[in-house]
Amino acid sequence: MNAVAARLLSRFPAADLRMALRNVFRQKARTALTVAIIGAGVAGLILSGGFVEYALQTLRESTIHAQLGHLQVYKKGYFAEGRRSPFNYLIDRPDEVLGIAKSLPQVRQTMSRLTFAGLLNNGRSDFAILGEGIEPGPEARLGSELQMIEGRKLADEDRYGIMLGEGVAAGLALHRGDVVTLLLNTGEGALNNLEFTVVGVFRTFSKDYDARAVRIALPEAQELLASKAVNAIVVDLVDTAATGSVATSLAARLDAGRYEIKTWLDLADFYEKTAELFKRQFAFLQTIILLSVLLSVANSVNMTIFERTGEFGTLMALGTRRRPIFRLVILENVLVGLLGSLFGVLVGVVGAWLLNALQIPMPPPPNSNSGYAAGIQLQPGIVLTAFAVGAIATPLTALWPARRIARVPVVDALRMN
Repeated sequence: MNAVAARLLSRFPAADLRMALRNVFRQKARTALTVAIIGAGVAGLILSGGFVEYALQTLRESTIHAQLGHLQVYKKGYFAEGRRSPFNYLIDRPDEVLGIAKSLPQVRQTMSRLTFAGLLNNGRSDFAILGEGIEPGPEARLGSELQMIEGRKLADEDRYGIMLGEGVAAGLALHRGDVVTLLLNTGEGALNNLEFTVVGVFRTFSKDYDARAVRIALPEAQELLASKAVNAIVVDLVDTAATGSVATSLAARLDAGRYEIKTWLDLADFYEKTAELFKRQFAFLQTIILLSVLLSVANSVNMTIFERTGEFGTLMALGTRRRPIFRLVILENVLVGLLGSLFGVLVGVVGAWLLNALQIPMPPPPNSNSGYAAGIQLQPGIVLTAFAVGAIATPLTALWPARRIARVPVVDALRMN
C-alpha cells in the first residue's frame, strides 16, 4: 500500500506537493478533525475485523482440539450410512491407514477411535449415551482445548476408567470416583456390560455433545463390542492451515474405494454456520463504518473548500489555471487520507494490544457452556483493507467539491475574500 501511495504521489509535480503539504498543515484544526475522523473509522475496521477473526479462531481451535482433530478417515460410506448401521462400516486394518497418515510431513500424531451407543447406569437410573473408545495418551495431547471441570483426563495406565461429558454427569449426579455400569449391544446383537470408575468430567465447546458423550479407553471399548476394529482414524496436524493439502495427499495414498476423508470443517456444521453469521455481521458493520467515514469526511472537505473559495479565486486571478486548482485540492486530500489512515492503524494496533491485555470475559456463544476472553487478532489483510479504505475514501469524497470549486467564476470566488 505504501508503494502504491508513493507511485500516486510521484505523478504530482514537486511544487504541488510542497504547496499541498503547506496547506494541509496550515489548516491545523480542520486537518486534525479530518485525520481524527478517518483514524477512528480505520481503527474501528481493524478492531471489529480483528474481534471477529479472534472469535472464529477461538471457536476453530476449540472444535479441533476438543473433539474432531484436523482430519478423520472413515470406511467408505460411513459418513452417510454409518450412524444407522455402524458395525457395517468398521476399519478392520487400522494400522495400514495409521502408517500412511504418519508418513506425511505435516502430521503430528494419529489415533484410532471406536464410537458406540449404549446406556450408562449409576445404580438407580439409566442414561442414553454416545461413547468413544480413545487412545488416552494421543487424545490428551490433541485435547488441549478440552476443559476438565472435575477430575482429570484418561491416562494410558487407567484400567476401566471413564470420562463423562458435563451433561451426562449432571443427569446422573455423578462425580469423580463414582462407579458406573456401561451396557451396550455387540455387533452380533448380544448384550455386554462393564463397570467403570469416573476419572473426570469434561466440557467442550458444544453443549449438545457434552449432554451425551462419554469416553473410555480403546481396549475397553473393543472388549465391550467384541471387536478389534475401529470407526475412525483421527489425524492431528502441526498447522491447521495445512489441512486441505494434507487431506489431498492422504486421499492420493489411500484406496478411494475403501476409505473417505473428512476435514474438521466438513464435520463442524456449527462452526460453518457461526462463521457465516459473523462474516455477514462484520460486512454490515463495515458498511456502516464506511458510510459514517465518507459522510463525515465529505462534510469536513466541503466546509474546508468552501472557506477557501476566496483563496482559490486569488490563485486563479494571478493566472493559475483551473486544472492545477483541481489537482491541488485532490492532492491535499490524498495527503490527509494517508495521514488519517496511518493514525488509524496506529490507534487500531495500540487498541488491540490494550484489549488483549485486559482479557475481557465474554459470555458463552449459543449451544455452549464455555465463555472465552475477548481478543483482537490482527491480520495483515484486515489492516491493509482498513488502511486502503481511509486512504481512498478521502480523495474520492473531494472529487465533486474540487471540480465545483475549479469551475467557480473568478469574480464570484474573489467576492468570498
